[in-house]
Amino acid sequence: MTSFSRPTRHLARRTATAVAVAGTALALAACGGNDESSTARSGHSGHGNGSSSSSVSPSASAPAPDAAHNAADVAFAQGMIPHHRQAIEMADLATTRGSAAEVMTLAAEIKKAQDPEIQTLSGWLKGWGEQVPADGADHSGHTMSGMMGEDDMSTLEDASGAAFDTAFLKLMVKHHEGAVTMARTEQSQGANQAAKDMAGRIVTSQSAEITRMKGLLDR
Repeated sequence: MTSFSRPTRHLARRTATAVAVAGTALALAACGGNDESSTARSGHSGHGNGSSSSSVSPSASAPAPDAAHNAADVAFAQGMIPHHRQAIEMADLATTRGSAAEVMTLAAEIKKAQDPEIQTLSGWLKGWGEQVPADGADHSGHTMSGMMGEDDMSTLEDASGAAFDTAFLKLMVKHHEGAVTMARTEQSQGANQAAKDMAGRIVTSQSAEITRMKGLLDR
């Protein structure tokens, strides 16, 4: 049997120790790698359960549904605002010049319904980065269907009593018919669902009011 000298045996022990230490280090590294993978998997699972994560969902930057709109939506909002404002101006005249209770009641209902819609339409335009029509604009500058001209408004302003009631009903029928036409255009061409829904309500409510006003005129 071959025997090793003392220096040789000492070198062999050092070599064995180094190998053992290296093996331990490798094992620990492998274990640590598995822990990181596990942590990553755990973190991903936690994100699915609602915990915080540095990743951002693609849907987080998507626009809100009501932000989607097209040119028809803008035209509807920008046209309906002055249209409603004029209807409210006409309704206000009924409180001081009208005589029939039915006419004054109708005028109050028109104002109550259309004033909030003006606020909603203005909010949409601001949210879309579009211009809100200026208040108090000249009637002659509008081309929307059913809008009254200066002569029509002067007729109302100069009338009173039964003559006012008749003129108001005739002009408001024409005004409502224009609004219904505009609303139907929005229903068929618009993209914003909230605007299309409002258009649907305008068609329903103002069509009913047209029937009601024509009934008053036929008395």
